[in-house]
Amino acid sequence: MQDTFSFRRSVRLISFREEIDVESSIKGRLLRYWKVYTGALVLAIISDMIGIVKFDIGIGTLTLFPMVFATIIGGLFGPDLLKLFTMEESGAAGAMVLVCLAPFMAKMGVGAGANLSKLVEVGPALLLQEFGNLGTIIISLPVALLLGLKREAIGACYSINRDSNLGLTTDIYGPDAPETKGTFAVYIVGSVIGTVFMSLLASIVASWNIFHPLALGMASGVGSGSMMTAAAGTLATIYPDYAEVIPVLGGASDMLTGITGIYMGTFIGLPLTTWLYNMLEPKIGRIFARNTMDSKVGGEAE
Repeated sequence: MQDTFSFRRSVRLISFREEIDVESSIKGRLLRYWKVYTGALVLAIISDMIGIVKFDIGIGTLTLFPMVFATIIGGLFGPDLLKLFTMEESGAAGAMVLVCLAPFMAKMGVGAGANLSKLVEVGPALLLQEFGNLGTIIISLPVALLLGLKREAIGACYSINRDSNLGLTTDIYGPDAPETKGTFAVYIVGSVIGTVFMSLLASIVASWNIFHPLALGMASGVGSGSMMTAAAGTLATIYPDYAEVIPVLGGASDMLTGITGIYMGTFIGLPLTTWLYNMLEPKIGRIFARNTMDSKVGGEAE
C-alpha cells in the first residue's frame, strides 16, 4: 500500500514538473520571439486593410489577396533587406507556418466529412488528374534547356520538387549529382515564392472561365500543403458558391499527390524526363551554344 502511494506521488510530481517545464518553455519562447508574434499580427492587420486588389494583365485578371501582400512585406522585413528580423527569428517564423495552417486544415477535414459523397462522386477524376502533374515536364524541360541547364534540368523539371522528391533524387543520383542540384534549386524557389506563385496562377487561370471551379480545386493539390492552401483559398474567394467544396477537393488531391507522387516520379516522371532530355538536349543545346557564342563574338567586336 505504501509503495503504491509513493508511486502515485512520484507520478504526480513528475507530471507537475513537466507542466512547469512546458509553461516555462512557452513563456520563454514568447519572450524570446515577441518581435515575430507582434510582426505577424501587424502584417495581418495591414494586409487585411489593403484587401483584394485586381489588375487586368491581358492574359487574364491578376488578383492579389491579403496573403500575397503579407508575404511580400514580410520578405522586405527579413534579414536580407530591411533587417527588422534576424535570421534566427526568420527561422522561428517559418516553423510557425504549419501552426498557422492547422486551423485551416482542421476546417478542411470537417468539410471533407460533410462532403464525403462529393469526394466519392469525383473519385475517378481525382485519380486521373494525378497524371496532369506530368504535363509540367513537357512545358518546363524545353525552357530549362533554352536557359542553358544541362542534367540539372532533369531534377528540376520532373515534378514540383518538394521534400519527398528531394529525397528521391538524392537517393537515386547522389547528393552531389547535377540532377539533385536541379531538384534542390526548385525546392528552394518553391519554398520562397511557391505560395505567392500558386495564388497568382489560380486567380489568372480562374479569370479565363475555361475550367470548372471543382477542376481548379483538384488542380490546386500539387503536393505542397502551403501551395494548396494558397491556391484553394484564392479559388474559394473567387467562387463563393463552391467555397466549401474547393478546399476539400484540393486537400484530397494534395493527399493523393503526396501518396502517389513518389511512385509517379520514380516510375514515370524521372524516366520520361530523362528520355525527353536525351532527345531534346542535343538540338536545343546547340541553339543555346550558338546564341552564347554569337553574344560573345558581338561583345568582343564592340
